[in-house]
Amino acid sequence: MDEEKALVVFQGKGIRRVLHEGEWYFSVVDIVFVLTNSKDPKDYWYRLKKRELEHGIELSTNCRQLKLASADGKKYLTDCANTKSLFRIIQSIPSKKAEPFKQWLAQVGYERVEEIQDPELAQKRMKELFSQKGYSDDWIEKRVRGIAVRDELTDEWKKRDVKTPVEFAILTAEISKATFGLTPSEYRELKGLEKENLRDHMNDLELIFTMLGEASTTRIARNKDAEGFIENKEAANEGGTVAGVARIELEKRSKQPVVTPENYLEESEKKKRLSGEKK
Repeated sequence: MDEEKALVVFQGKGIRRVLHEGEWYFSVVDIVFVLTNSKDPKDYWYRLKKRELEHGIELSTNCRQLKLASADGKKYLTDCANTKSLFRIIQSIPSKKAEPFKQWLAQVGYERVEEIQDPELAQKRMKELFSQKGYSDDWIEKRVRGIAVRDELTDEWKKRDVKTPVEFAILTAEISKATFGLTPSEYRELKGLEKENLRDHMNDLELIFTMLGEASTTRIARNKDAEGFIENKEAANEGGTVAGVARIELEKRSKQPVVTPENYLEESEKKKRLSGEKK
């Protein structure tokens, strides 16, 4: 699942979530931080469970251990709870934010039901979120289209016996290296990113060539009927090479690099686009 689907925001603070058995499960530690501003939300959660247990209440029974991405990019088993269970947990946390958070949580859960019935709503909300972050409409259209292209590719990989997250990461790196001459980690380093989503800091052309590499890989994998990790790695290299050749040709003719260290950490994409148009 892409980061923009797995992260929701309450009052400017991110909360990790994961779709499990058709239902959203949220990181309890993240919610503890949102409600308490604790410097050590893991310890707060530990002490809260211990305190409630002394009164005969086992909060852990309301949780499931599910894998969520951490700051280091890796996924770890984390205490997660669905909407119903979170309402019980929130009752044990003294916070002025409890009531508005409950309303927000109920809305997030309801939105999931709506999105299952009408997937276009999910896309609309995604666009609204990017717009609030300061992206232009043109950029948003490319980013959303890129997500669809990526989803089509990952669905194809699953059908072709690519199984583990590690295999997905290696194949993604193969496409990126052939397209841009950089693996995603090298790309992130070039742009000065830490835990931010790399694609959220790509310009229009970087997004376009990313899509070309992934769409080409999907087509090649289908045409070759690639099966398993090794064959799909070859298809990933070929798909990335298609985009890489096009990128190099454009750079020769335009005399400008496609890949840049530019990011949108300090200045929004929309402002940078407008300042570039004025030059």
